Amino acid sequence: MRQTARMTGLVAAFTICPAPWGPLHVAATATGIVAVNLGSETPDFVDGLARRLHGTVLPLEDGEVPADWRATLDAATQQLGDYLAGGRSAFGLPIDLRVSDWDRLVLGGAARLQYGEMVGYGELARRIGRPGAAQAVGGAMGRNPVPILVPCHRVIAGDGTLGGYGGSNYADRQAALAIKRELLAIEGAWPRS
Repeated sequence: MRQTARMTGLVAAFTICPAPWGPLHVAATATGIVAVNLGSETPDFVDGLARRLHGTVLPLEDGEVPADWRATLDAATQQLGDYLAGGRSAFGLPIDLRVSDWDRLVLGGAARLQYGEMVGYGELARRIGRPGAAQAVGGAMGRNPVPILVPCHRVIAGDGTLGGYGGSNYADRQAALAIKRELLAIEGAWPRS
């Protein structure tokens, strides 16, 4: 029974959404959105997610993907598309956030940032009750598995520059920063290049 054996290992399903910089990969589990990836090739995204979740990751179109996972991915595609077109300022999606307690604290702080609001890494550290932990906040931002949905792009360097951007797997730092710049421009928080 190939189908039964395959289903026991199914941990996530994914889809691809268009974005101004290229494909945006989004994955869901029974709990919610578990990954948003801004810059990987599809095989790399699927392989990395399968290793992280220890199981099989299937495309949305696969007949073995449960209906509720499909519904979550369809909603994510719609909401992300609306956001990227400038027509959405908040998301109403369940998130399956599988991170350390520290990262959960930091990402929770980032999730409270309003549309178009930018804060420095040090300010976010202060807001979550960990003043002086700016560098550790930056590390957590770089590990964010669901960028855009948890808006790590809104966290910038204390001097007002972009800082870094870990929401993308692009090897080129400048390409990653271009995505961060684009996301902030969509929100009216950064001038378009």
